[in-house]
Amino acid sequence: MKDKYALLPQITLYVLLAIGIAISVLFYYGGSAGTLDVAGDALNIPRFTDLFLNWNYILLFLTLCVTIVVVCKTFINRFKVDRKGALKSLAIICLFVLVALICWFVGSPEKIDIIGYEGTDNEGAMAQLTDAMLYFTYLLLVGVVVAICWGYIYTRNKK
Repeated sequence: MKDKYALLPQITLYVLLAIGIAISVLFYYGGSAGTLDVAGDALNIPRFTDLFLNWNYILLFLTLCVTIVVVCKTFINRFKVDRKGALKSLAIICLFVLVALICWFVGSPEKIDIIGYEGTDNEGAMAQLTDAMLYFTYLLLVGVVVAICWGYIYTRNKK
């Protein structure tokens, strides 16, 4: 019975990959919904832009759901064996959530001017979410650089 479920993640990966490739091909080669004149240049507007963006939203949502489930399952399993270690990992997760909330409140809900865009998804909560994700990405990038530098210094001094 377990062997039947062992293939499920692999099949899911290939199905999502195939759908993603098909949507990407449609986006890049699916034709034009028209052109937009910006500063004398004619910009092509891909026909399947909404489909491409919605697919990315779906993948983001699935990634968040899977991540949350895996983190919760790992925490529960670790809590059964090593309570102190599990609480340390919970503190790190809480720190990430706190940083994400700080990034959210630092973000601005003011309208972002995008050339040729007439919708309302560039203001309010979506604009604030965009700012928050950018700030969070910057902080993670700095953290990665610091971790790389610290790891290099630590291993050099340990020898």
